[in-house]
Amino acid sequence: MINYESIKPLLFKLQPESAHHLAESVLRLPNICQIPFNPFLKSHFITDNALTQTILGREFLNPVGLGAGFDKNATMIRGMQILGFGFTEIGTVTPKPQDGNPKPRMFRHIEEETLQNAMGFNNEGAYKVIKRLQERFPFSTPIGINIGKNKVTPESEAINDYIHLIKAFDGLGDYFVINISSPNTPGLRDLQNEEFIGKLFGEAKALTDMPILLKIAPDMEIEDAVTLTKMAVEKGADGIIATNTTIDYSLVKNPKDIGGLSGAVLKEKSFQIFDAIAEELFGKTVLISVGGIDSAEEAYRRIKAGASLVQIYSGLVFHGPDMIMDINKELIRLIKADGYENITQAIGADRK
Repeated sequence: MINYESIKPLLFKLQPESAHHLAESVLRLPNICQIPFNPFLKSHFITDNALTQTILGREFLNPVGLGAGFDKNATMIRGMQILGFGFTEIGTVTPKPQDGNPKPRMFRHIEEETLQNAMGFNNEGAYKVIKRLQERFPFSTPIGINIGKNKVTPESEAINDYIHLIKAFDGLGDYFVINISSPNTPGLRDLQNEEFIGKLFGEAKALTDMPILLKIAPDMEIEDAVTLTKMAVEKGADGIIATNTTIDYSLVKNPKDIGGLSGAVLKEKSFQIFDAIAEELFGKTVLISVGGIDSAEEAYRRIKAGASLVQIYSGLVFHGPDMIMDINKELIRLIKADGYENITQAIGADRK
């Protein structure tokens, strides 16, 4: 097997987006022939009774998932499973294809183990992604579909994009995620208001039996985040994902003036928002935590705070593909060290 630390310096000589495309070219190969990758799947996809749980009507063999933004076009679903992820979230997908923001639009802050991205929902559009999911779904691990509005769609018509996508993707995944929290589409975060959320979930829940979750930003006032997510659940949201990237550029030494920060510097900011939401909503809805998770200890902190699942993206870039395996193995140890037989007993343990 290739030692990631030995190749990371070479990858980091590439522009971040070029390195991502290189990774995608490798992770698409299992779609053509999976057999050469089966040894890696066997060693890295961790299954244990301690990690297995049923959420949103679907079995999750382990709680560590891929966050949205890495597999924008549903090209790497098999590849993500081979890396050890217990579930994957594709997208963000928009109704029409779009190129995203001008390049360069992704940057590394290596010392801080942080990415800064201003991608802008670049994706191939609903039609092509639907074709891929029709070939892949149902899959042996859960697939989430993260959806957003096109850049050219005015705020006044944004709801139409989300409704269109829910109709188009109905039955092709295990859950939807409403993304109104990316900082890279002008005006998108303005949709994080009670009027829009109430109307959207009111209409969306009548169109699909698939669970629909809301993903929020970490830059809201905590009180506002709690109020908004509580209202979303009252209006029919099946869960909350906290959080997206931050535009608090004070967290890194040499920030760019565009995009959102993800990775290690987001850890505490994301946790604080998640913890406040969990204080209000734990036991009332499904909670998923994402943002700065780079170890089993951090994943377990989120779980004990109320997260049923956690998601990772930036940590994969800085720590490599063994990271998912290592987190799941250590989670088993931590769960059993606390005297639990299954992860469900640990979820929200700090709230009980």
